[in-house]
Amino acid sequence: METLTAFFQFTFIRPLVIAAGLGAVIGLERELARKDPSLRTFSLIATGSCLFSMMSVYTAYGVPNADPGRISAQIVSGIGFLGAGVIFRSARGVSGLTTAALIWVTAAIGMSVGLGRTALATEATILTLTLVWGLKLIHKIIAYFRGEEYVEESD
Repeated sequence: METLTAFFQFTFIRPLVIAAGLGAVIGLERELARKDPSLRTFSLIATGSCLFSMMSVYTAYGVPNADPGRISAQIVSGIGFLGAGVIFRSARGVSGLTTAALIWVTAAIGMSVGLGRTALATEATILTLTLVWGLKLIHKIIAYFRGEEYVEESD
């Protein structure tokens, strides 16, 4: 009964919802840029990372010699596989690096929420969006001053 009460007090669900929301914000950027993966995938990455992080902390309580860092390390490994899946190399160059980096950062944001660092996760989300949008603007300005046409990155 105590677990059910905790659930309805949003003890466990609140961080998952926050992580999903922050992941969705990053996914929305990809959606607006017409890039894959988008909103749903980034929400799931953040939610999954948050859940695993919460599990690592909660299962470590009362367990002697428990190492909650192991689960965090495995999150990073798993995200590496997802990120590698969106990177492609062709005759024109490498594409997907920005998306892979965003997957990586989104997992870290989800982990931050799961570890109780919601403010850090929110600030990281804002910084991430600022970097993605701000650096695109800087690239456009540089191309303008060089007298070149701005070419959208393949990612």
